[in-house]
Amino acid sequence: MSPYVLTDSWTMTRRELAHWARQPGQVLVALVFPVMLLLMFGYLVGGGRRVAGDYVDYLVPGMLALTMAFGLEGTMLHVTQDLTRGVIDRFRSLPMANGAVLVGRSAADMLQSAAALALLTAVAYALGWRAHGGPGSFLAAFGLLLLFRFAMLWVGIHLALVAGRPEMVQAVQILVWPVGFLSNALATPDAMPGWLGTAVRWNPLSQTATAVRDLLGSQGGEPGHVGAAVAWPLALLAVFLPLAVGRFARLGR
Repeated sequence: MSPYVLTDSWTMTRRELAHWARQPGQVLVALVFPVMLLLMFGYLVGGGRRVAGDYVDYLVPGMLALTMAFGLEGTMLHVTQDLTRGVIDRFRSLPMANGAVLVGRSAADMLQSAAALALLTAVAYALGWRAHGGPGSFLAAFGLLLLFRFAMLWVGIHLALVAGRPEMVQAVQILVWPVGFLSNALATPDAMPGWLGTAVRWNPLSQTATAVRDLLGSQGGEPGHVGAAVAWPLALLAVFLPLAVGRFARLGR
């Protein structure tokens, strides 16, 4: 490992952040989109079948988790664009840590994800939603959300390296939709057919959403899901982070 892995990764992170200043519209859309989903499902088409109590109280933690699964196409698109434009080849010709480009991209995405969580939470509070746990539980819930995002991010980076071209990103990122909507983010599994409810309960996003609901004291929270909400992302990272870094190292060979 290069002794400059941290400085190289930070340099790549600053490169990604500089794109925000040049393309603020994309950042704004990424931040506002989850808010639109919250308003739409909470007040327009939300039904909350078989959700006991206030549906918005059930929905907000689910939307926070769903936000961490969506929006990967931005990172995937940047990775494939750098590939096709030869940018990554130029970086790889420099004496820098292997994978620093990917780490920088993931770090910038995590900053944007944290900002999206903060904005969505602020809007939820403005709508009357409240977290009922203490500060420690609140921070633990957001830690689980960001851990899930980090894992999904490396799944997306690996798929982007496999796709190789920007025009393939839309076809690949659509795989995220089943993970998002076949979960308990928007509806309780009790309202679904038995076999589907079982699949939904095992969904990694459902585990995160249920654990977050429990930590925040929201409707639908069940104790005992924090372990699974940690284990699923760590398992995904153990598989896809080495795959992504290994594939990046083999580019051009």
